[in-house]
Amino acid sequence: MIDNRNIQSGVTIFDTLFKEHEILLNRRNKAVARHNGIYKRYEFPVLTADHAPLHWRYDLNVQTNPFFIERIGVNATFNSGAIKWKGNYLLCVRVEGYDRKSFFAIAESPNGIDNFRFWDKPVVMPETETPDVNLYDMRLTNHEDGWIYGIFCTERKDSCAKANNLSGAIANAGIARTKDLINWERLPDLITPSNQQRNVVLHPEFVNGEYALYTRPQDGFIETGNGGGIGLGYTKSMENAVIKEEKVIFNKVFHTVYELKNGLGPAPLKTEKGWLHLAHGVRSTASGLRYVLYLFMTALHDIGEVIYRPGGYFMAPNENEIIGDVGNVLFSNGWIQDPDGTVFIYYASSDVRMHVAVSTVERLVDYCMNTPQDGLSSKESVKVIHHLIEKNKGLY
Repeated sequence: MIDNRNIQSGVTIFDTLFKEHEILLNRRNKAVARHNGIYKRYEFPVLTADHAPLHWRYDLNVQTNPFFIERIGVNATFNSGAIKWKGNYLLCVRVEGYDRKSFFAIAESPNGIDNFRFWDKPVVMPETETPDVNLYDMRLTNHEDGWIYGIFCTERKDSCAKANNLSGAIANAGIARTKDLINWERLPDLITPSNQQRNVVLHPEFVNGEYALYTRPQDGFIETGNGGGIGLGYTKSMENAVIKEEKVIFNKVFHTVYELKNGLGPAPLKTEKGWLHLAHGVRSTASGLRYVLYLFMTALHDIGEVIYRPGGYFMAPNENEIIGDVGNVLFSNGWIQDPDGTVFIYYASSDVRMHVAVSTVERLVDYCMNTPQDGLSSKESVKVIHHLIEKNKGLY
């Protein structure tokens, strides 16, 4: 028999949780005072595990859940694709449960910086003939062919791994498309010459009548091996996407922020000066891998020609972002450009939460065009600083 006191307690707990949840969802976000002239960070994350709807996590029937126990836990909300949709700002969020499985869910905001609310249900993603074990990190591209494409990582167990190796995995680029972000058509996974693919991004325009995809060729699930760098390939169809040749357009480089591996974030933005790209770079440290974000630009007439590559990182974890499930990590696979040139950069910190930084196309292009390249040595770094000091003489 269920004790009525337990039911009464469950009702009280629910009322309290509901009020606290509404306060969180309605919390206003404001830009922090510290500003580097390139972008504005904001005080609070735009999404955390606590933003997940209560009806995803709790059995709200006090008869069957008198103690109001959380039945399904949400561990993290991160690595979100982004798109402007019907005037609002939408994130296709990687939601990770306590069970380590990730799934996609849409969160929507009227202004792009706060008041994000998840849609009623997570995305139902169809499967191919080989079922996915885990899905994550979707890039959204509103392509000129009229479809919205979602390209994401699909993870499956490595069938060639030894029986006692329960970590052996194969990563491929899954492809789906939609017209309403609710109903998704699953297409066959991308086929490339590489053993594994992660961080695949669809270019928003046709190039010589073909679909262009940025890739990240890898030999293994974690290690790039002989592969690595940001690649570029072409396919005639997305319904059976096959890339026969990958050309690396941005290589890994020794003693840089992208010496271990790098990959493109969201689809590039078209500007008058070229295509603007946001990417992540990875290097090894004594405490593990460090992920930062960097920018570069490619030519309008040739998307494979890098024309500006500012040195160093564009954004790195600050003191509030460095701690998480996988610390010292910033990762972005979504940004939104408004008609007035404002750019909302959505990035995850340490694999647990989503943030926004706000800039403009004008500022980002200026940063790319006028920030010195990495000189690849301490001597060259000092030379650049001396040059700026000479330029500033009489101004300080």
